[in-house]
Amino acid sequence: MTAKIHIIAGATASGKSAIALERAQKTGGVIINADSQQLFRDLPILTARPTPEEEALVPHKLYGMLNADESPSVGKWLRFAKMEIDWARSNGQVPIVVGGTGLYIKALMEGIAEIPEIDALVRRQSDNDYAAMGKDAFMERLRAVDPQFFERLRVYDRQRLLRAYEVWLGTGKSLSWWQAREVKPAYSMDNFAIEIISLPREVLYARCDKRFEKMIEMGAVEEVRELIVSCQLPVTGIAKIIGVREIIDYIQGNSSLEAATLKAQQMTRNFAKRQMTWFRNQLS
Repeated sequence: MTAKIHIIAGATASGKSAIALERAQKTGGVIINADSQQLFRDLPILTARPTPEEEALVPHKLYGMLNADESPSVGKWLRFAKMEIDWARSNGQVPIVVGGTGLYIKALMEGIAEIPEIDALVRRQSDNDYAAMGKDAFMERLRAVDPQFFERLRVYDRQRLLRAYEVWLGTGKSLSWWQAREVKPAYSMDNFAIEIISLPREVLYARCDKRFEKMIEMGAVEEVRELIVSCQLPVTGIAKIIGVREIIDYIQGNSSLEAATLKAQQMTRNFAKRQMTWFRNQLS
């Protein structure tokens, strides 16, 4: 009998990784990462990646895949996740998907529109067009080729606009056209065993605060400092990780370490609250 695909999901600092590790040790499982921040190769402390010692206990997949200047994508993650799940099942191992990036888990269970990879040169051209035209003119040009995109959009942020534009520029068809195509999940729902980790809010928030303090003790400041030297932070992808900009402010003398810590802790609690709401509404 083919092994179920186990999903362990929940908010940041809820203890998902520890539960997954214990489960994998008992079942002979393979842990597959579904946390967009832990896809990055750098900042293992600040992203709360499993330690080398933990990774040595059972197979861990899809950790540390991206360079600092790359951006995670649902489609890319899903392709690799399916490969790892199928490989594990074909070898009699239990795939355990663990993480807090809800869109990844939803895509695994429900499928997503298949959009071709966009070449880096096209993405660069999109950036150049945005800079040359300005936001308003850029939006009008995009509206002319993908009016349906604006019917769904509520927040006109740069990242969403660039994504829609680069898909049109790179494929000749609008993002809405691709998203309207039939979506076929890779697995039927009876393949999944789902566990949502839910803690009382005050307990979760306390864990968020304590974990960031521990990150500082473990050397989070030093790893951000090293990354600044190696790739001239901030960059698009990894700079969005909670704590990076706050620690940079401290390193540059614009903030005390205490103030940076308090701000990062507040942002972590806000993020955990959004995650809890998403899982409650989408997967409960």
